Amino acid sequence: MRIAMVGTGYVGLVSGACFSEFGVEVACVDSDAGKIAELRAGRIPIFEPGLDKLVADNVAAGRLTFTTELAPAVAAADAVLIAVGTPSRRGDGFADLSYVYAAAREIAAALRRYTVVVTKSTVPVGTGREIERLIREARPNADFDVVSNPEFLREGSAINDFMRPDRVVIGTGSERAMAVMRALYRPLYLIETPIVATSIETAELIKYAANAFLATKITFINEIADLCERVGADVHHLAIGIGLDGRIGRKFLHPGPGFGGSCFPKDTLALVRIGESAGVPLRIVESVVAVNDERKRRMAEKIIAACDGSVAGKTIAMLGLTFKPNTDDMRESPSLVIVPALQAAGARVRAFDPEGMPEAAKVLSGVAFCADAYEAIEGADALVLLTEWNEFRALDPGRIKARLRGRVVVDLRNVYDPAQMREEGFRYVSIGRASTLPGAGAPVPPPVRMDVADD
Repeated sequence: MRIAMVGTGYVGLVSGACFSEFGVEVACVDSDAGKIAELRAGRIPIFEPGLDKLVADNVAAGRLTFTTELAPAVAAADAVLIAVGTPSRRGDGFADLSYVYAAAREIAAALRRYTVVVTKSTVPVGTGREIERLIREARPNADFDVVSNPEFLREGSAINDFMRPDRVVIGTGSERAMAVMRALYRPLYLIETPIVATSIETAELIKYAANAFLATKITFINEIADLCERVGADVHHLAIGIGLDGRIGRKFLHPGPGFGGSCFPKDTLALVRIGESAGVPLRIVESVVAVNDERKRRMAEKIIAACDGSVAGKTIAMLGLTFKPNTDDMRESPSLVIVPALQAAGARVRAFDPEGMPEAAKVLSGVAFCADAYEAIEGADALVLLTEWNEFRALDPGRIKARLRGRVVVDLRNVYDPAQMREEGFRYVSIGRASTLPGAGAPVPPPVRMDVADD
């Protein structure tokens, strides 16, 4: 079986590599000649654990190729998957579909035999029908079907998510197209992966609804964490208490500085706009968007408050800049709000992130990037942990104390044990744990870490 993957961004590259691992012949197509040259040279433009080896193995096996030539890749394909970007459109928050529609027009010109045209990109309801209309308008006699096949890949664990997904969603009304999709996903059928076969419109909406629901859980526990701080409760024990209820579930109940990344921010906003266009206001999702935006600003205020109300002239050591660990993705990261707010308040920011500093340097100015965590901490007045990379969990409190000029530690991911940090002499501030607040009552036991998943 042969497919063409249009777009070699995060979704296209990971999906293309994984399909080739299934034994499919995959041609990844991109108009960016520089990116294709890098991929042909074995250089992966994104950080995703295991992706470099997966790509190298399948290129060596002859199943995975990279090209700028769309027409021959489409002409030879049984299915063409559109995996181009759908960023938020400036000014109104709708998904920008210009790249999707441009790809559809190019695909139309290249069709030579029956082909299934698949949208992997996250697109609003109605996009599949518009793709069908555009292709039919350009090629009235073309033999094709359009399918919606949304992706559910989490950055940092995308390969496992693809190989062993919770489900595969396939939206089509054509049995002929469904047969092609069954062949494409045959290895997942063999391990009895749930396959949700539905309409194009339903498949398109499933992705938005899933991301909005997960974003709502994150926002809910963040607000409950604020309440815990006020009333003397512990948000981690609370999360266990509600997460063990099978109707609620344990995941996405870990408090933090707000969600970011390539999916949740743009997809929640796009869903709000979809609802408005359909005349169905989505008040819960609207609140999630507003609360999450405000939370990032409030985290900067929390850091300033921990520094006795002022960071003017102070040096802040920032550990972690990406929106989550195991990625170099800076899109919509809380650091993009928190760091400039601290700088505007007069702080000097020194930062370390294991993978994200090259990308961070493109979007954050005036930050001193350091070679490791201890270099960032050296001589700082306060330490802020923003992204929970595993290596930060293993930092030695004694070495932190020896290098940190001040005694303030603001842990926005609740990585450290409050009792241990107090014993080391730190003024320790975290999220939703009342024992870290001045004047709080008796300390609570260390929390039991929950099974945490993220976008």
